[in-house]
Amino acid sequence: MRNVKIIALAGWLCVLFVTLAQAITFEYADGTKVEGEIVQGKAEALKIRVGDNKYEDIPWEKLSQATLKQLAADPKLKLEPFVQPFIEIPEDERIKKTEVEIKPVPRLERPAKGSLIGAMFGSSVGLVVMLVLYAANIYAGYEVAVVRAYPPAMVCGISAVAPVIGPIIFLCMPTKLKSSEEHQHVAEPEAATDSSPLAPEASPTGAPAHASGGLHVAHAPATAAAAAAAHPQPQIFKRGQFTFNRRFIETKFSGFFGMVRHGAEKDLVLLVKSARGEFVVTRISRIAANDMHVDVHRAGASQEVQIPFLEIQEIQVKHKDA
Repeated sequence: MRNVKIIALAGWLCVLFVTLAQAITFEYADGTKVEGEIVQGKAEALKIRVGDNKYEDIPWEKLSQATLKQLAADPKLKLEPFVQPFIEIPEDERIKKTEVEIKPVPRLERPAKGSLIGAMFGSSVGLVVMLVLYAANIYAGYEVAVVRAYPPAMVCGISAVAPVIGPIIFLCMPTKLKSSEEHQHVAEPEAATDSSPLAPEASPTGAPAHASGGLHVAHAPATAAAAAAAHPQPQIFKRGQFTFNRRFIETKFSGFFGMVRHGAEKDLVLLVKSARGEFVVTRISRIAANDMHVDVHRAGASQEVQIPFLEIQEIQVKHKDA
């Protein structure tokens, strides 16, 4: 039994040797051909026998593509692992191997096109944004009314009916200020009311009271008018003619920053007319980039008030008794 196995192995080796010993024509890349028998295939070269006891190593890269494909196609030679890296792949096959197959994927459908306003009212978030913008529009109308001295109810109502356009119209309009004639008409009835109790009384003889000699109360209005005429004329600074900011206040009214004033500015006060009302200012306590803090007298007490520059319509420098 053992001899049978040895004989079979020897026969298989003989067949393998005969197969490998078959003469093959090898073609070089430059066209040269050589005939020989394959002895051994290695990673770096192919060893062949070209004659009696004459061997030659052929590098794989020097063989032609036809020879390389012939060697790789023969499974008995088992040279494909060495030959395959040197075989050039045609462009078409390379494209097929590297081609990426794009598979369709599910996509969301786009909503139908519509207007921006419709989209805003079509969602809860859009409704909230529209309500916030509408409220901001009305608040802007209120701020414009304060700055331009117009009735806030009227400006806010127009802003509610005509959003955005209403505040812009009032912002472009000039600031509404009381004219000097209106102040005079308001002051004349007050003066007439105050002077009526002071009319001169007739004496028992029918002559006026001042004819009987002595100084009477009837001369009080004349004395007050003379005292008012003795005071200097007030200096008036109106918005539109002057720009009310920190630099203007510090330059024009520098004497009102101190705790104590002397000289000609001792009895002067500032009459500040703003959208919030009129303030008789005795001292400027603090000043910032957008507003100033002033001391005013109300009900016999001193009080500090903040006045933004945007709300100031007019500033007068006058005597405290004028």
